[in-house]
Amino acid sequence: MAAIKKTLTFGLTHIAIAVKDLSVTKLFYQTVFDMEVMYEEAEFIQLTTPGTHDVLVFEKSQNADGNSGGIAHFGFRLRNPESISIMEEKILAGGGKIIDKGEFIPGSPYIFFNDPDNYEVELWFEVLQ
Repeated sequence: MAAIKKTLTFGLTHIAIAVKDLSVTKLFYQTVFDMEVMYEEAEFIQLTTPGTHDVLVFEKSQNADGNSGGIAHFGFRLRNPESISIMEEKILAGGGKIIDKGEFIPGSPYIFFNDPDNYEVELWFEVLQ
């Protein structure tokens, strides 16, 4: 049997999310993650996290209700565990709602929160072996 060639990618490029109010969403993600605008139109905006290639695309939709269509949540990995308390403050300052927080294992803190459209987002520090 012939070997199947691997498809090479740069990984996940973006996630598109339906939201009700682009300006509220933009302000929230800029407040919490210091995201920068890559591209902005009347019906959608693309934001990126500084220093990475992560892109979130937010598309205006009156049907946005935080229903993820089978996706339970999406997450961001912290660079250091001490940042968790700063991020908690930023989430609350931005209008997010903390739904759970703690440690998966000692030294691996996490926070699950809802954004303004009620999407569940995870923020965590992974202890790498």
